[in-house]
Amino acid sequence: MPDLLTGEAFGQLFETFEQTAFRLETLDEYDVEEEREEIAQFLAGEDMGPAWADNPWIRAMTDKGKQVTRVHVLRSPLTDYLRYELAAYPGNITAGESIGIIDRAERDVSGLPDHDFWLFDDRYVYRMHYTAKGAFVGGELLPADRLSQYQAYRDRALAEAVLFAAYWEQHH
Repeated sequence: MPDLLTGEAFGQLFETFEQTAFRLETLDEYDVEEEREEIAQFLAGEDMGPAWADNPWIRAMTDKGKQVTRVHVLRSPLTDYLRYELAAYPGNITAGESIGIIDRAERDVSGLPDHDFWLFDDRYVYRMHYTAKGAFVGGELLPADRLSQYQAYRDRALAEAVLFAAYWEQHH
């Protein structure tokens, strides 16, 4: 396993990027300890609170003029986790994030990796590593010679994605 950035060191990437952060998401399930209670609340139909209306983590970046973009590659029908995550996306969008969806049940899109990554400022790519159950293990800084490949993945994902609002309207 390569050297992986974790915890606060990984979190610092979101403080130090200057202009753009792009995320490709590919998993149907993420095991995030901090989300477990909230997922249970969501699945029980409880009120999700003000952070869902305007995500403060995203807002902290976009209020500084930074652009945050995500494309989520998924396959419907959605897992409980994906229903939870997608239900939170409107608050992310209110906070300034741009989100697209590629549903492989509706469109066969090739040319994308089978793993998550973050691309910061078009200069740094971190491949995300997870356990089989979706727990984050760490981010691997990829060498500069892989940058153009991941920029092409980003561009392909953005070109193929449906804006979240259109996807949500069609499916809910």
